[in-house]
Amino acid sequence: MAAQRVAEDVARGTKQTARVRVAVRLRPYMHMQDQKGEGACVRRLDTKTLEIINWRNATETLQYQFDVFHGEETTQQEVFLSSVKPILPHLLKGQNASVFAYGPTGAGKTHTMLGSQEQPGVIPRAVRGVFNLVKAKEREHEGWDYSIGMSYLEIYNEKVLDLLSPSAQDLPIRENKDRNILIPGLTHTPLSSFSNFHSHFIPASLNRTTASTKLNQRSSRSHAILLIKVVRTQRNPPHRQQTGKLYLVDLAGSEDNRRTGNEGIRLKESGAINLSLFTLSKVVDSLNAGGGGRVPYRDSKLTRLLQDSLGGSSHSVMITNIAPEYTYYFETFTALNFAAKSKQIVNKPFIRETVTVPSVQVKRSREEQEAGRSGEPQKKKLKDVKKTGQEDPTPPAQLHSPTDPSVLNRLMALEKLLMGTPAKERLNMHREIQELKEKQREFESKAKVLKVTGNGATRNSSDNGSSGDSPLFRTYLPPLHRKQSAAAKPKKQQAVVSPLQVSQLQPLQQCPVVKRPTVCLMKKQKNLEQSEVQEGKENVKDTGWESHLDKSVLDQSRHKILQVLNSGSLKDLKGLQQIGDKKAKLILGWREIQGSFTQLEDLTNIEGITAKRLSSFIKANILSMMGT
Repeated sequence: MAAQRVAEDVARGTKQTARVRVAVRLRPYMHMQDQKGEGACVRRLDTKTLEIINWRNATETLQYQFDVFHGEETTQQEVFLSSVKPILPHLLKGQNASVFAYGPTGAGKTHTMLGSQEQPGVIPRAVRGVFNLVKAKEREHEGWDYSIGMSYLEIYNEKVLDLLSPSAQDLPIRENKDRNILIPGLTHTPLSSFSNFHSHFIPASLNRTTASTKLNQRSSRSHAILLIKVVRTQRNPPHRQQTGKLYLVDLAGSEDNRRTGNEGIRLKESGAINLSLFTLSKVVDSLNAGGGGRVPYRDSKLTRLLQDSLGGSSHSVMITNIAPEYTYYFETFTALNFAAKSKQIVNKPFIRETVTVPSVQVKRSREEQEAGRSGEPQKKKLKDVKKTGQEDPTPPAQLHSPTDPSVLNRLMALEKLLMGTPAKERLNMHREIQELKEKQREFESKAKVLKVTGNGATRNSSDNGSSGDSPLFRTYLPPLHRKQSAAAKPKKQQAVVSPLQVSQLQPLQQCPVVKRPTVCLMKKQKNLEQSEVQEGKENVKDTGWESHLDKSVLDQSRHKILQVLNSGSLKDLKGLQQIGDKKAKLILGWREIQGSFTQLEDLTNIEGITAKRLSSFIKANILSMMGT
């Protein structure tokens, strides 16, 4: 069976987008947290708007507007109905949904997500809502089967731990080819009812790491993520299967260690929590910046697991919990700014659906079934073996040769194939091998007879002088020739080593010593000869141009150049051909010390001017003067 993934909403025909919904919940005012009696710093304006005092100017307030604002009197039921329940039906359509609580420590995140026995939170209400939706769909008899399962984990000190099967093993986070986040080794428990879920969830919640701080008696020291997986399968062909996942996330709160008094292990836990929340803030900033840049999902385990919830393919709801007391002012102010940035994120949900396609079975022939149900691959092997045996086609008469290559090749190919063939199929191959061996023995026996009779015939023919007239030993078979490939290389001639001969030793005085030049010395001599030839050619060329000019014109030009060299300024000297700033200054310095130039050849006394450069200098300047 094959499966294919449907990555778009087929019913609508277009890609669907969904903005992250942000709800803010204000915890009730607690007098014990407000020791100075300063009152509340946050006030509700309407069902979507709130205001907070500006810390830069106490006479001003800052206003924030969100999808919904839950005041101090809001119940758990109202939070669930307005914020969470609308996204649950997407699960039964093969889409993902996520709800996560964010806020500072002591702001009521765990109470919002878990609640109590009298006031259950978002998690038990959402799971009960999923079961109710499945039961309603089953009553409609639409032809679908539903299954529900759960997984529960925590991220403690950047380690992914299984809460259903607690152990110290850090579980890895992987991503499949469809860009779905997977956790190999995480326990997945099937659920049959809400009571069954309750019996697994309550013991697993006790495995979560908690501790006491100055701000919270039972502070969560890890991020907890509950995964509810809903799979519905079509009973009739094409047996479509849709998978929806619900992520319920209770984040640990950001902490100010100066106020919480964390030390030792608590300080390390707080550092890991704040680092992951800081990475979460960077992810939100990168998503809002746009431009297709890198989003740092992989910088922490938390953002890696929330990759689908923020900027992914999930219907997401963030419930931001804040505290009204002045002691929580900066934590509340930071949480509101983060919530305002998060509501700008746009996700792209799609239906996760697989369609099972029945594979087409190929009917095999009766011969293949009798051969031990070898199938098409074995048949293909036998064809290849036959091809190897028939690569060098020979005439039928040539098969009587004792060195027939087709029989030998066939035997070798069958023996190789026999080594990798099942026992059921070896019987037929053994028979064929025996037949070929018998043929080979017949060829060898015939060859011996022909050889014996051939020797006798040659003796008689030599006596009678008619060796070529006997029709008995005349053969019309062409000689065997192995076909050479086009790329065959000729054989190299082997060196013939003659035996050593001992000669009489001559005295050293009579042996002339021949000193052979080394390769380096020969190269140097060759380079010198080439340079001399080139210099000779250049001298010929340099002297050849003067013969074409009038001697009076040539002398007049040389006199003008000499005059510029003796009386010209720095600018005049730089005006000459092949004279730059450095050489012009050297000429001026030489002139001040040595006096005037008597002839142009005195320029060779200047550093960097050789005889060769002097000749090219004279030629360039004379020709330029004649051109002007």
